[in-house]
Amino acid sequence: MNRNRKNELTIKIKVEPRSSKTGIVGPHGDALKIKLTSPPVEGKANKELIDVLARELKVKKKDIEIVSGQSSKNKVVRINGITSIEERIKK
Repeated sequence: MNRNRKNELTIKIKVEPRSSKTGIVGPHGDALKIKLTSPPVEGKANKELIDVLARELKVKKKDIEIVSGQSSKNKVVRINGITSIEERIKK
């Protein structure tokens, strides 16, 4: 995880599309692993990823941007309005 600006967090994400459940799994190497039920076609998995992050981190969807990895399982995501994931994720 990397902080760039005040109130902004950039994180690496490893997605697992076509899973049986959707949700944040936890750390996966230097990334955060997230399971998605959507297939990786026509941006469906990316849309679901933003939905999951917004819901779990309690931020607006517009504050989440996939910076790189649009068509990859390994992504970099920028989230505005937070400085730490740990303070936002329900235990």
